Formats: sequence, structure tokens, C-alpha cells
Amino acid sequence: MEILWNTHVYNRKVLLKSLKKEKFTNKNGSHSALNIFTEYSMTDPGDLAEYFGFTEQEISALCEKYEMSFEEAKTWYDGYQLIAHRQTGDEIYSMYSPKSVVEAMLRHKFGTYWNQTETYEALKIYIQMDMDGLKDSVVRMLAGEAVPIHIGTFSNDMTTFAMKDDVLTLLVHLGYLTYNSINETVSIPNKEVSREYVNAISTMNWHGVADSVESSRKLLESLWAMDADAVAAGVEKAHEEISILQYNDENSLSCTIQLAFYFAREYYTMVRELPAGKGFADVCMIPRPCHLDKPAIVIELKWDKDAHGAISQIKEKQYVDALKDYHGNLLLAGINYDKKSKEHQCLIEKYVKGENRGTGVV
Repeated sequence: MEILWNTHVYNRKVLLKSLKKEKFTNKNGSHSALNIFTEYSMTDPGDLAEYFGFTEQEISALCEKYEMSFEEAKTWYDGYQLIAHRQTGDEIYSMYSPKSVVEAMLRHKFGTYWNQTETYEALKIYIQMDMDGLKDSVVRMLAGEAVPIHIGTFSNDMTTFAMKDDVLTLLVHLGYLTYNSINETVSIPNKEVSREYVNAISTMNWHGVADSVESSRKLLESLWAMDADAVAAGVEKAHEEISILQYNDENSLSCTIQLAFYFAREYYTMVRELPAGKGFADVCMIPRPCHLDKPAIVIELKWDKDAHGAISQIKEKQYVDALKDYHGNLLLAGINYDKKSKEHQCLIEKYVKGENRGTGVV
């Protein structure tokens, strides 16, 4: 049986150890000259999960040795969650891309080293295939979402695709996606791979998506400046450009917001549905350790209601409690989509413990 792997996330220990296994299985019951191998892959790593890349402990040691930021390494190269299902319980391994980590440590610079062995052109071939729902899934993952997938129809080759899930499964094996076998979902693993998607999309006819990503820097600056008018207009523009998304509830609005603020990932860890106070904050932007000069941001979304109600909900349900250990500036943003006028409204306030000052509304 063929063992599938991506050179970026594969460690040669996998093959060496797999050849020593005593138990062998047959892939499909057919007889052939080579039919006694057990397959260990990115979707089912088995007992070899910890050998598919660098572990978090190894990365921590490397960062200490080369005097590099562990948090930055995690942002750039982490994200591959491999799960070993054992009798004693599931064990989750957080794996890092070995090739990229080695390059970053030796060059003493975090960056995209993926394209030194495989360009974004390879990714482009697959994500622009005419498969129903494929583009929608890619857009949602680029916005930070995980999408459901069924891997059972994948044919273990790079040419036979019956449905979009087959394409997504191949992208898991190639390292362009990470697979959660418990939730049966896929997502983009890290900053390095996310940039490869942006590179690929920028050369395709997905102009609306590419334009939204490009405009996200200016939108973030408008949010920092508490320019509610500009934020509302920016979200409106992103909504118009990402016409592929069915815009009919707060979840689709959230996806638009996540993609509209794509550039924010340079400075923030973005968390959806963060448990906070007496409920869940729709979107929280938590400054990364190297960007603590930036304000933390809590965004509440409303569908066919009003932005004032969104801000009131943040305060009444004490969503800011989720950031109680953060001592820097904090912004509250309420964004509403009016179904009748088909327009977005935005309200932005600076939050100060003990008092609130509203300074931006549209």
C-alpha cells in the first residue's frame, strides 16, 4: 500500500518505524505483489503521529538554542493536529513543518520557505477545479473557519476526484490543510500555508476574494482609528466582493468579517465564539506577544438588528472579562447588517475599566 505524505511535514522516521510494525493490513482486499503494508497518513497517522514532524517540545528547544521566538514559530509553522487513537484515549500531537522550521532557524528569520520545494502553482491547480462547493470551502477556510469533510471517497491518487472532499483530502496529504479526525473537519494550519493560498488566489480569477484580502490592511487601520464610517464601508465592500457566500445569518456575516480583517492575523490571534462573561463573544482579536502595543478588540455581530444593541450586549454580558489579564487598550465594535436596506452599520467605542467613551458611530 502506498504511503502518502508531504515532504514538508513528513519525517523519515515514519517509514523506518512502519516497516518494523508486526501487524499488516490490506487496502481493498485485492491480491498483489505488494499488499502487506499498513498505511500511515496525515488523516490516520496511528501510533506514528508524533513522527510526522517536529513536536512542540522540539520546537521549544530549537527556539531556545537559536534565540528565536517560540510564539512566532507557532504562528508560522504549527497547526497540524495529528491524533493517535489508543485504548487509553486519544492523544493529540501538535506538529510543525520540519523543512520550514529548519530554514527559519538557520536563517534566523521567520518567513515562507514552502515555495522553495513546491510553488503555489501546485495548490492553484487543485483549488480552481470545477467542483461544487469547493470555492466556498476555500473562502471559509481562508477566513479562519474549519469545514466538514468526508475522506472515505478519496482514491489515494492525485488525479481521480469525484467530489470536492476528494480534493480537500489530497490537500491534507500535501500539507495544505490539517485534518481533525474527531470533528471530521479541515482547516488551513498556519500563517505560512495561508500565504500560499493568498498567492495562488491572487493569480486566479477570484478577484473579489483577492481584493478583500488586499483591502484588509486599510480596514484594520480604520478600526484602530475608530473610524466607524470607514469600517462599515469596508465590510460592505467585502460583502459585495465575496458574493459566493450565502449572506443570510450571523454565521455568514462572521465569515465575511474574518476575511475582511484577514491582515489582522499579522498582529492578532483571532478567536471566534470566545467564552466570555455571561456568554460568547463573536470575534475577539487578542494582540500577539510581539504586538502588545496594539489594542485588543471585541466584536459583536448582529443580523437585522442594530449596532448599538451589539455594543450593549458586550457590556451587559461582560465579554471583556475574557481579556481581563490584558492590560493594554481595548476597543469594542458592534457591526450590524440591515436586511432591508442591505447596508452595514458600525459602532466603535474605547473601553476603559470603570467607564466607556463612545467615539465612533455610523
